[in-house]
Amino acid sequence: MAANNQPRAWQRMLSGRRLDLLDPSPLDIEISDIAHGLARVARWNGQTIGEHAFSVAQHSLVVDDVFASLVDDATPQQRMMALLHDAAEYVIGDMISPFKAIIGGDYKEVEHRLQTAIHLRFGLPAETPAKIKKLIKKADIVSAYFEATELAGFSSSEATKIFGRPSGYSPTDFPVTPLKTMEAQNAFLQRFEMLDKLV
Repeated sequence: MAANNQPRAWQRMLSGRRLDLLDPSPLDIEISDIAHGLARVARWNGQTIGEHAFSVAQHSLVVDDVFASLVDDATPQQRMMALLHDAAEYVIGDMISPFKAIIGGDYKEVEHRLQTAIHLRFGLPAETPAKIKKLIKKADIVSAYFEATELAGFSSSEATKIFGRPSGYSPTDFPVTPLKTMEAQNAFLQRFEMLDKLV
């Protein structure tokens, strides 16, 4: 506890930035911190097969790939929103959906503030437009289905009940073989830099 008895609500980042979780400033957000954090956050609470965790950084790359396949004329800005759709998790981690449902509103509010600050930092709309958000969510679900069935031990029938079976896609379209931490981090940074040059 701090001297004034208020709990500390900021985190020191490796870039040297100090990010306030209650009032995040876009000026305290660095893509290097996001890539570093997301490459070390495991999807599915780490309950996946393989030597390495399937990271949120790698998941974000798959979601961007699926989104680009869904939207033939996707702009670099729209793809950036897809790539960064889970970027807040570099600070708050990737809570599994059942736990999010249990803890409710406060978590979502913190996540929303962080996501808004991230968007503003990189010149994106504070809020993802509803149509694009819906398509990103669809891409997210496609990725989740293949992660569930290829990595997390779900049967196809079980995953279909939860996510729906993706139409027109196969596991080979968007491989989900887990990357090493630094490979995922570098791939995320490279994708961001490629899109950022085009925005």
